[in-house]
Formats: sequence, structure tokens, C-alpha cells
Amino acid sequence: MAERNHSVVTQFILAGLTDKPALQLPLFLLFLGIYVLTVVGNLGMIALIGLSSHLHTPMYYLLSSLSFIDLCHSTVITPKMLVNFVNEKNIISYSACMTQLYFFIVFAISECHMLAAMAYDRYVAICKPLLYHAIISYRVCSWMVVVVYSLGLIGATAHTVCMLRVLFCDANVINQYFCDLFPLLELSCSSTFINELIVLCLSAFNILFPTFSILASYVLILASILRIRSTEGRSKAFSTCSSHMSAVAIFFGSLAFMYLQPSSVSPKDKGKVSSVFYTIIVPMMNPLIYSLRNKDVKVALHKLLEKRCFL
Repeated sequence: MAERNHSVVTQFILAGLTDKPALQLPLFLLFLGIYVLTVVGNLGMIALIGLSSHLHTPMYYLLSSLSFIDLCHSTVITPKMLVNFVNEKNIISYSACMTQLYFFIVFAISECHMLAAMAYDRYVAICKPLLYHAIISYRVCSWMVVVVYSLGLIGATAHTVCMLRVLFCDANVINQYFCDLFPLLELSCSSTFINELIVLCLSAFNILFPTFSILASYVLILASILRIRSTEGRSKAFSTCSSHMSAVAIFFGSLAFMYLQPSSVSPKDKGKVSSVFYTIIVPMMNPLIYSLRNKDVKVALHKLLEKRCFL
């Protein structure tokens, strides 16, 4: 009980990306532009899929769910980050910090498993095309999305409950631009062994399990593509996977660099750069990747614009 009385921190100070005043305005404008593109791109993708009847398939249902996750993921982090660029002191209350941490983890975990679900969808489409509608029905697709969000909520609840048990005494400067797990644990004046164990175990599950699922799917996809005799058939099969592979490589690469190592090993500045990729850059790039490298999306957008012009 006496130890609990030492937990006096009621607010934290976010160190942000840089402490150089000359860079604050340029970074504010840069990340404001990125956030606007993220909101427009992901909302546009959701609206396009909803309005285009020929995109009402399981693949695009999963893609619209990914766009929703990206939109929420970015919104949890970026607005507060933008405010911090123009404020003299980047203060966040204890309750707001824990709330941001919770929702950040929900959408980060959900994105990992959503990318795995999309890889499985591509595997069935290419390797078992005749059984696609039987295996990936709308009911199965809906259950996949429910499981994805459930894993996100369970993981976030576990991490946040453990974080609420941690005591914070005098140190309250978080060396990050948002409330992240390892930077918060570094401020603790109590034991964080259980927290770090849970972080490593859950991070390994939520990164490695989807990664291995995606790799297994693409090994089978590649084997199936190599059996296709026509060059056109191979090219079409590769094109359906290339955008997803690009999104996977960027997201999991930056996430694994950040979380699949002990906090003492992770270089702080490199950790910030890695965080920028998976919290801000990836949510902006996903709709661009899927729209620029997907023929169906281009056709749907073209038809929608033509219809609007004739109205």
C-alpha cells in the first residue's frame, strides 16, 4: 500500500519527434498533409467499395475493413501529434494516455490479422478458384472480421490492464510522440517484468502468427502460379497479390523492428522512425497501393466519376 502511494504522476509529457523549434512548423504541415491524404484515401476507398456493386465481394469487403482500421489507427495518433507540434508543452493526462494506448493497440493488432485474412482470401482465390464462393462466403468473411477485431480487443485489454498496474513516480517524459508500450515502461518505478513478458509473448503471437500465415499463403500461391502455363494468366495472378504483398512488407517490417526485441536493445530514435511508418505512413499508403495497383478499383472509380459527370 505504501508503494502505491508513490504513484503520483497524473500527466505525461510527450517528447515528440524533435526538440528543434525550427522543424516544428514544417513537420506540422507535412503530417497534416499526410493525415488529410489518409482520411480522404481511406474514406474514399470505403465509399467506392460501398457504391460500386461489382466490388461487393469478400476481397473488397476485407479491403474496406482494412481501410476502416487504417483510418482509426491514424486518427488515434496523428491529431494529438499535430496539436503537440504547435503547443509549447506536449502534455497528455494519465487517463488520455491509457485511452490512446488502448485504441492504438486495438487497431495495430487488428491490422496484423486483417492482412493475414486478406492473404488467406487471395490463397483461396488463386489456388482453389472453383471453391472460392463456397469457402469464402459472406458469412465466413464476416466471421473473419469479427475474429480480427476480437483479437485486437483482447490484446489491447491485456496490455492496458497490465499497464494500469505499473507505478509511475517522478519521471513523466515519454520519449515518443504518442503513448507507446516500451517508452511508458521505461518510466516505471515498479517491476515491469510481467509487462515485458506479456508484450513479447503477445507481440510475437500477433506479429509472427499473421506473418507465418501470410508466408504460407504466398508459398502456396507462388507454387500455384508457377503451374500456370500462360504468361497472361501468371501476370494476372501476380497482379492480384502485388498490392497486398507491398502493404504487408511495409507494415510488418516496421512493426517487427519495434516490438520483437527487448526495450533495452531498441535504439530510441530508430524506434520513432519505425513508429512513424506503421502509425502514419502505412495508413496513408494502403489506399494508394490498392487503388494504383488494382484494375478493378480503377475501373470502379472511373465508372463512378463518369456517372457523377452525367448527373
